[in-house]
Amino acid sequence: MNKLRVIIADDERPAREFLKAVLRQFETVEIVGEAENGAEAVEIIKQTKPDLALLDLQMPEISGLEAVKLLRKNETPLVAFVTAYDEFAVQAFEVNAVDYLLKPVEKTRLGETLQRAGERLEQTDWRETETENLHNATEIYDASRGEPLERIPVKKRDEIYLIPVAEIASVIADGELLHITTDKNQNYAVNYRLKDLESRLDEKQFVRLSRGALVNAEMIARVAPMPGGTYLITLKNGQEIASSRQQSKILRLKLLKL
Repeated sequence: MNKLRVIIADDERPAREFLKAVLRQFETVEIVGEAENGAEAVEIIKQTKPDLALLDLQMPEISGLEAVKLLRKNETPLVAFVTAYDEFAVQAFEVNAVDYLLKPVEKTRLGETLQRAGERLEQTDWRETETENLHNATEIYDASRGEPLERIPVKKRDEIYLIPVAEIASVIADGELLHITTDKNQNYAVNYRLKDLESRLDEKQFVRLSRGALVNAEMIARVAPMPGGTYLITLKNGQEIASSRQQSKILRLKLLKL
């Protein structure tokens, strides 16, 4: 029996190592390459011609979806996108039968993806079908990202909560997690990157205070100057967050001038 030849692409090393460790538990899989960005993924796919590519959806410069666009039809393998929960991506993928895995990837769910890939490869027209599905999913996903997010889906145990963006006071990065605090001091955690979430929010509403902190401008109660040209920001829910020196300059220009 031929092994399923797989490549993985994720710009975060721990995520790649985790995925490789899970894949190695399947005797039917051979890992033939790994990439740390979309451009590298394209080159590795062209060189190794894998059966399946597991691509991180959110990679800097060239995302997983953009990487797929750079491949010709005869170069495109089966693709499963690896992503934090993203309502637009999930909708686009489910409608168009494109496989996806939610972070953190579970072995059972990955096993389903590998089995599905094996079944698809037995179909004579799999490449044409896969390319068409990916193209349609890309169009839906790109169209849906034009407007800022109004709600953020948060997975808690087996349930998904939709948090209205207007009720969010702050978003604080901690490792691979983002901690979301609402105006009523409710706390949620999502597996997402701050820069990616920031790009999905209204830039007029949310202000970056530091490399790891984003706040809703409507939730700012007062701003106290600190030594070194920084500020201590107090939110209406009582949270206190210090701004970095660089972001303090932007804060002065955006909020603190009449």
